[in-house]
Amino acid sequence: MTRTVGLLVMAYGTPYKESDIEPYYTDIRHGKKPSEEEVQDLKDRYEFIGGLSPLAHTTDKQAEALRDALNEAYEDTTFKLYIGLKHIHPYIEDAVEAMHQDGIEEAVTVVLAPHYSSFSVGSYDKRAEEEADKYDIKLTHVKHYFKQPKFIQYWTEKVNETLEEIPEGEHDNTVLVVSAHSLPKGMIERNNDPYPQELHETAELMRAHSNIIHVAEGWQSEGNTGTPWLGPDVQDLTRTLYQEHGYQHFIYTPVGFVCEHLEVLYDNDHECKVVCDELGVNYYRPQMPNTDPLFIGAIVDEVQSIY
Repeated sequence: MTRTVGLLVMAYGTPYKESDIEPYYTDIRHGKKPSEEEVQDLKDRYEFIGGLSPLAHTTDKQAEALRDALNEAYEDTTFKLYIGLKHIHPYIEDAVEAMHQDGIEEAVTVVLAPHYSSFSVGSYDKRAEEEADKYDIKLTHVKHYFKQPKFIQYWTEKVNETLEEIPEGEHDNTVLVVSAHSLPKGMIERNNDPYPQELHETAELMRAHSNIIHVAEGWQSEGNTGTPWLGPDVQDLTRTLYQEHGYQHFIYTPVGFVCEHLEVLYDNDHECKVVCDELGVNYYRPQMPNTDPLFIGAIVDEVQSIY
């Protein structure tokens, strides 16, 4: 007899239609309504990448692929999928309430972000836990999965494939820029948060397993809070690396993200490419994990290690 367990997949969320943009942005800003200029700036960014982000559709596909892979991996357990989003419906709390209504008594939670920070993954887990406590639902949280061999394999394969596009004699003239979403520096330092170290470990694992010679670490997509965020920003880093080393080929792997969305399609493919074009160097950005079996398999392996 199989038992049914909840699978709560949590993600940032994105507007589904243009009219969602303002309330979505307001939620990100903790209820503070953005100015018309700020809303227009976000609309312009979405317009630049084709209208709206593909994130919502990709999140659904990733969650479904994970559920199917877990159901294949576990003989005596059936995982029932629930999706909970941070800044738009269905919210994390809605998903936990739906689990309760379905009679779910225990669940595994996964955030679609490979590195742990108490301000990112930890904040999702906290919201889920607070809601689950109301219904006595027991949650087992996946904290991170960046160390899983299949996750590193995915990225090293992509780096090696990209290197094949660059003449071998130019490989010493090539740099890999490994990045994740920046977070406020003060909060990270005050809490001795593991997030920067986890990105560093990812970069070192990619260096060790791929054919790349030069690796640099950077941060991207920082918020506009008027306080310092983790740096260097990938655009500044690109200029510095060029000035100091004269690299001609820049490979960007935003490993802190798991699919193509605004931060990758705009912040990397537009903003970083603009800098590369300005410097007269070559821009490369391998495909993101999306629903690749290696990526989904990495999360399955992490789940199996804790549940």
